[in-house]
Amino acid sequence: MCLAIPGQIQAIHDTEPKMGTVAFGGVKKEVCLALIPEAQVGDYVLVHVGFAISRLDERAAQETLQMVRTLGDRDNRRSRDEIS
Repeated sequence: MCLAIPGQIQAIHDTEPKMGTVAFGGVKKEVCLALIPEAQVGDYVLVHVGFAISRLDERAAQETLQMVRTLGDRDNRRSRDEIS
């Protein structure tokens, strides 16, 4: 199973291949944007293993990020319960 995480493009660098800084909540990573050359600063993109693979609208990005946070919270509660 593959997992792609949504993030927002913060900066685009003048490099070959096209690279950019993408924010995932409080974490920023350098991501290859070569697969979506039309991407612009402010766009939300799905990132898989360091490559932006598609653009998505802000609503879809926020919904997906909320689901990821919910799953993380659920996993953290389960881990705490197992320790107690």
